[in-house]
Amino acid sequence: MHNTALQDRRVTLHGLPLDPLTEQDATDELFSRMGDGEGGVVLTPNLDHLQRFAREPEVRDAYADADLVLADGMPLVWASRLQGTPLPERVPGSDLIWSVSERAANEHASVFLLGGSPGAAVDAGRRLATQFPGLRIAGCHFPDYGFLGREAEVRRMVRDVTEAQPSVVFVGLPSPIAERTIELLRPDLPTTWFLGIGVTLSFVAGDVRRAPRWTHKLGLEWVWRLLHEPRRLARRYLLADLPFSFRLAASAIHHRYTAD
Repeated sequence: MHNTALQDRRVTLHGLPLDPLTEQDATDELFSRMGDGEGGVVLTPNLDHLQRFAREPEVRDAYADADLVLADGMPLVWASRLQGTPLPERVPGSDLIWSVSERAANEHASVFLLGGSPGAAVDAGRRLATQFPGLRIAGCHFPDYGFLGREAEVRRMVRDVTEAQPSVVFVGLPSPIAERTIELLRPDLPTTWFLGIGVTLSFVAGDVRRAPRWTHKLGLEWVWRLLHEPRRLARRYLLADLPFSFRLAASAIHHRYTAD
C-alpha cells in the first residue's frame, strides 16, 4: 500500500518520481510501515537507471509499483537542485544496507541476502551479523547466471526465500533482473520489504572495493570506478552516462524556468 502523503511530495525528474528523503527518513518510513504489517519495495536508481526508465516500459512499470524511490547518484541530486525541486541527499543502496540492517537488529527483524557474486551473500551476512549483534540472517541465495530463463532455478529461488519468511530481502542483482525477481517474490511475501541494491553485497563482502568516501560527496565515484574497471565501464560512463548527464541538467534548467 502506497503512502499517499509521501507520494504527493515526490520530485519528478525526467519523468521518474523520486522520494525527497534522507537515509534516516527512508529507514524510519520502512520500519514504521513494517510495524503496521505492510511490505513494500525500495528502488535506488542512478543515472543509468534513469536512462532506461525513459526508454523501457518494463522499467517504468517497476518504478510505478515501488513504494520508495531514492536517488542513488549525485547527478540526480544535482539535477533536482537545478530544477528547483531539491532532493535532500543521495541515498545509495550501498549505504542503506547498513542502516536498515542496524535497525533490523534493534527491531528483531530478519534479513535475507539474495544475489551478489558467488559466496558474496554468505560473506556479507557474516559481516553484517558481526557489525550488528542480534541481527537475524534468515538466509542467503545466489542464483545462477540467467536463472530467470530456467523454471527449476526460479522455483528453487522462490522456495528458498519464501520458506525463510524474512522481514527484509536485500536484492543484490542488476537491473532489470532485480525488478523481475522482486515481482516473482512479492505475492508470497506480502509483508516483506524488498530493497534493490545492485552490486552492494559484493561491497559488503569485500569482493569489490568501494570508492573512497570523499568521491561520493563530490559526485566523483564514477571516475574512481572507471579508473579501476575501464574495460567494463568506459563505454557506459563516457559514451552513455556523461552525455546524458548534460542533457538531464539542461532539461532540469528548462523545467525550472518554464514551469508555472
